[in-house]
Amino acid sequence: MKRWLYLIADFSYGEEKIEAALKAGVDYIQLREKNISSAEYLKRAKILRKMTDKYQTKFIVNDRLDIAMLSEADGVHLGQSDVPVADARRILGKDKIIGATAKTVEQAVRAEQEGADYLGSGAWFFTSTKKDAVPIAEETYRDILSAVAIPNVAVGGITAENCEKPLSCGANGLAISAGILGAEDVASEVRKLRDILEEA
Repeated sequence: MKRWLYLIADFSYGEEKIEAALKAGVDYIQLREKNISSAEYLKRAKILRKMTDKYQTKFIVNDRLDIAMLSEADGVHLGQSDVPVADARRILGKDKIIGATAKTVEQAVRAEQEGADYLGSGAWFFTSTKKDAVPIAEETYRDILSAVAIPNVAVGGITAENCEKPLSCGANGLAISAGILGAEDVASEVRKLRDILEEA
């Protein structure tokens, strides 16, 4: 199975860097914006939808089912405090992608039963984008992987330098934000990560 490179982006990095990453080749991009108005969130989502169409990248909106629908995104990623997966699936239908955050086996099993297509689990390392993120134990991560059949992307402070750890546990992909967009040469960072994923 091909391992995914999953970029988590916000516009604070600038459109040029986001486009450079898309051009270099990521499988998924999630728009995750905090502390902006719904109108601005939708505007950015529509810009990203156009960009992803150009590169055939799957476009996911974080948290906001309404923004995902209005921007015609490929899907939505839901946290534990967001709309339940089952309700999102009922509204979106079977063709849209639904991801869910799962930090425990119980959360993972419930998300799969409710119709999630993939899970995101972490945090693996300290991350400046989510300072309150609680680290995940390797044992817990392995338990989550063995409890469900849907793919799982490891998330939280992951870079090309430290990603071997989640991959060795069996992660189906890597969800990365600053580890790509914070790099001076975004394209070269993407290529480096793609090489690691292909060899894993």
